Amino acid sequence: MRAYIESLLETGSIRVVEREVSGVHELAAVTQASQKESDAPLLFRRVKGSEFPAITNVYGSRPRLMDMVGAAGGSFCRRWVELMASAPIAPVLCGEPAGLVEIQLTALPQITYFEHDAGPYLTAGVYLANDPDTGVPNLSFHRGQIISDSELRIRLGSSHDLADYQRRAEARGEALDCAILLGAPPPFVLAAAAPLRADESEVEAAGKIAGAAVRMRRCRRIALDVPADTEIVVEGRILPNIRRPEGPFGEFMGTYVPVGDNHVFEVLAVVARPGAMFHALSCGSSEDLRLLELAVATRTYQALIAAKLRGIIDVACVPFAMSTVVQMEQLYEGHAKQVLLTAIGANHDWNKTVFAVDEDVDINDFDDVWWAFLTRGRVDHRSMVVAEVPGFYRDLMKDHWGRLAIDATVPFGRKAEFLRKRIPGADSIRLADYLR
Repeated sequence: MRAYIESLLETGSIRVVEREVSGVHELAAVTQASQKESDAPLLFRRVKGSEFPAITNVYGSRPRLMDMVGAAGGSFCRRWVELMASAPIAPVLCGEPAGLVEIQLTALPQITYFEHDAGPYLTAGVYLANDPDTGVPNLSFHRGQIISDSELRIRLGSSHDLADYQRRAEARGEALDCAILLGAPPPFVLAAAAPLRADESEVEAAGKIAGAAVRMRRCRRIALDVPADTEIVVEGRILPNIRRPEGPFGEFMGTYVPVGDNHVFEVLAVVARPGAMFHALSCGSSEDLRLLELAVATRTYQALIAAKLRGIIDVACVPFAMSTVVQMEQLYEGHAKQVLLTAIGANHDWNKTVFAVDEDVDINDFDDVWWAFLTRGRVDHRSMVVAEVPGFYRDLMKDHWGRLAIDATVPFGRKAEFLRKRIPGADSIRLADYLR
């Protein structure tokens, strides 16, 4: 991540905050204000009470994500499928980089994001653990409430591979070794967000994204290898048969997850590079949603391709992670309905609403998606409610049950009637050349 941030700094693509900010709400407030007008990353040089600068919104831009996987100008999902189908690239184990130092967990920026959060949280950590039976490494995101220098309380989503690892280790009465990567190289962050099979190595997936063997080093206190260029690594273990109160916490859906008895992570060491940057992520922000979109959109795209549905161009999630938009070329009557039904079944947690749109609709602009629905046919003939379908895995109150499918495509065979009006040259106009 360091090299990537420095490249963005060289081109002036990062907003830099020199003024000291408090980690209690102020950093999050400045981040939110910046994200309302720009997708640029934000570097806070001075966070009160810590010597470590904080970087946020690194992954809050579709163009940057496209660039990270080499999909500039094309379909992110198509490029992702190409990368994952490429030959595995095994990691290489190297010696420990010079200058690594051990610090206290509370020496890091202590960031409380939302008004009723229980306290400071680690929100951008990539959790690395090995399958306790096969040794296959897994990468995933989870939140961690900072309790002390030796304890985090973390929430493991029940559908995550890490939760399965922990259950199997706990059944044996064993703790599960785990490392939390703060400021991991971008390929590891993308691999952590991606939907891969449980038997696939997400470290090897990071190598596919990088296009080269990734460099790994041994942890100091636990039996794990971690990416050598990670800014900060929290080494520890998830303790068996212990649950303690965690929360409340402002989650990605815009509300608070209440206090719950969740897992305890025992911190054994915190190892930092010289001049390390702390990655802070505001849950529900554009950075969080772009990473969620990576997981949902690529999984949906893969399901559509696996179903041998032709004409699939790309998939996006706008304006929110639970709203999926499929861009397609209609090839026969009823094609869009087949696509919608297949997309609903592709992801039972996330695809709450699914839209199908034509090639001329910008799937990254929900205004354009909704315009297509309103102008291209009868709304009562092109919307379909699928009732009583269970929703998000922790949806105990059934608030997210049911699905809505919307066909926003042109009626088949009538494409010429819906030709969009264009002003030649409008896309290339530079207003600065005309306004004085």
